[in-house]
Amino acid sequence: MTTKPIDVPAHAAPPDDAAPSPPRPAEEEPAAPRVTIRGTAKSARRLTVPRSVRRASGPLGLVLAWFLASTTGVLPETVLASPVDVVRQAVELTRSGELPGAIAASGRRAATGFLIGATVALSLSLLAGLFRLGEDVIDSSMGMFRAIPWVGLIPLFIVWFGIEETPKIALVALGVTYPLYFNIYGGIRSTDAQLVEAARMMGLGRLGLIRYVILPSALPGALVGLRYALSTAWLALVFAEQVNADAGLGYLMSNAQQYFRTDIIVLCLTVYALLGLTCDFAVRVLSRRLLRWRANFEGEA
Repeated sequence: MTTKPIDVPAHAAPPDDAAPSPPRPAEEEPAAPRVTIRGTAKSARRLTVPRSVRRASGPLGLVLAWFLASTTGVLPETVLASPVDVVRQAVELTRSGELPGAIAASGRRAATGFLIGATVALSLSLLAGLFRLGEDVIDSSMGMFRAIPWVGLIPLFIVWFGIEETPKIALVALGVTYPLYFNIYGGIRSTDAQLVEAARMMGLGRLGLIRYVILPSALPGALVGLRYALSTAWLALVFAEQVNADAGLGYLMSNAQQYFRTDIIVLCLTVYALLGLTCDFAVRVLSRRLLRWRANFEGEA
């Protein structure tokens, strides 16, 4: 029996049970709503004031207030000279050579006293920080002497060293010793004990431990002490140069005091302040270079 094939027209659709379901058109997702942040363009156009300008605004504001008070007569010249008179006096003393000579003489005293005090402080802090015997002998004595006002030792220094340069340098050295000693000693003793133990397990000896672990850990504290020591050196020099000085900024101030020259007194005090700020800025730059490995919090914007 022969089966004839059934001709199916080409345009005929397949049966319902075999026909694939036609693809449904993809539903369009609703567009995300646009969020408009108002004030963005305005804040982008806002002028950003550099930090250097902000830091200088305080001193400049004080000088401006001083100038206005002197100009309006609120602050008489017999009480305090005006900034114009101070600047004029600075120009005259610079041309005559008195001010540069005084700065050089004071700088020599401060540098000599600082070197002596820093050497003593570094030696004592290393002995007290690295060795228990040194701590027992030195630290208690330094804590006791620290309670004595170093300015009150001026009469005793005069008895011991006379009235020449030695008591002035000794007073500066004494003022430098305490902040450097306590900050270096504290930096050494604040070294992480687990870091020290890990270094010993890696085979570092005593010298390697001091060089690669303890001293780098104490460096931040030492730099803080250096900042305090430099500012204290100029502070001590103000008192030291009042003792029979024949040159320096203190000598100019003593002569100006006799003639009630407030312009020269303010000028000398300003020079002391500028020298201290210069030393502090130098230590800040040194700290940034030496402590690049250490992440610091720099404050919120």
